[in-house]
Amino acid sequence: MLMDNLNRDDARPVISLGNGDPTLFQCFRTAAAAEDAVLDAFRSANYHSYSPPLGILPARRAIADHLNRDLPYKLSADDVYVTIGCAQAITVTLEAISSPTANILLPRPGYLGYEAFAAHRQIEVRHYDLLPKRVGSPCGNVFSYEHLEKIAETARKLGILVIADEVYGHISFGSTTFVPMGVFASIVPVLTLGSLSKRWTVPGWRLGWIAKNDPNGILKETGIVNSITTVLNVSCEPVTFIQGAIPQIIENTKEDFFMNIIGILREDADICYNGIKEIPCMSCPSKPEGGMFSMVKLDPSMLEGINDDLEFCIKLAREESVIVIPGVAVGMKNWLRVNFACEPASLQVGLERMKAFCRRHAKNKNEDPYEVIQTGNCSNTAGCPGT
Repeated sequence: MLMDNLNRDDARPVISLGNGDPTLFQCFRTAAAAEDAVLDAFRSANYHSYSPPLGILPARRAIADHLNRDLPYKLSADDVYVTIGCAQAITVTLEAISSPTANILLPRPGYLGYEAFAAHRQIEVRHYDLLPKRVGSPCGNVFSYEHLEKIAETARKLGILVIADEVYGHISFGSTTFVPMGVFASIVPVLTLGSLSKRWTVPGWRLGWIAKNDPNGILKETGIVNSITTVLNVSCEPVTFIQGAIPQIIENTKEDFFMNIIGILREDADICYNGIKEIPCMSCPSKPEGGMFSMVKLDPSMLEGINDDLEFCIKLAREESVIVIPGVAVGMKNWLRVNFACEPASLQVGLERMKAFCRRHAKNKNEDPYEVIQTGNCSNTAGCPGT
């Protein structure tokens, strides 16, 4: 819908601060080792066959070893199922737990893919509302060890498993270190969902996984493991030569690649946070410390002819050729979801266009708040959760 509202006569390049695909920018090109691994797997002619439903063994073993680096116990290849990106990992997991009486507890804001498939399978959705300062993706926060431990203890008391979507795992650049939820699997069983798409910046390769962190065997006893394998047995598999490349991708990608990506994202997060502070009708609860997104509070009462976040995004696309996602799409009315995983110069241009748009639509043009804020006489944090 937003793309349909772009002005085709605007000669300026479209700046997308909407989707989480950093491959649009050369600075986020994946590691040469990853590209070489795919070429080697393809040219070997060893991976032109159908894949087994659960994934080929070398890929499952390599993913298990990769995850084991952060865990107090060891996963085996039997604990890993290869999927077509994290999206299929989500659908397989929800299919496996679905039943006429099933329900799922989801955070708000969150990823609406869970809501859509739960509705499709008639799984009752229940929400817990969190302030954006305390939410991970899409808010850019990284949960501490202590916070995750409390989640595990709460799930244990409720008698439920935890689905840990860690597609942004290790993409942290603040003061809090990433801790995988599987660390707490001795407290509560955890299904970890992940993929290559974000950390290796290759979303188009569509390679994800489900890992069962279950040292106490609860998922097997309750039939969840059998349900997952049953669903995968009637599902499509990821491209076989991409699976064949996994061992080399994981082994040969140097830490320098990851640190470079983290450095760019840290710079982008600073640019985004500081740029939003210069726009009086917007506020950001906290500077992002991980992931690729930030949730920004919008105050439509300060704008002329704009009633809510959806109208803001439609008009922004039409007038400035900038795409941001309305918060209502992730369950937060009058918020904006901003993707900052861009080339830094493009991000700055996008924020300047947003600032110009808000200035043009400001209700009180006689007293320009954009000038006042630069003198330090105006605060843009009023009404911001967590402040």
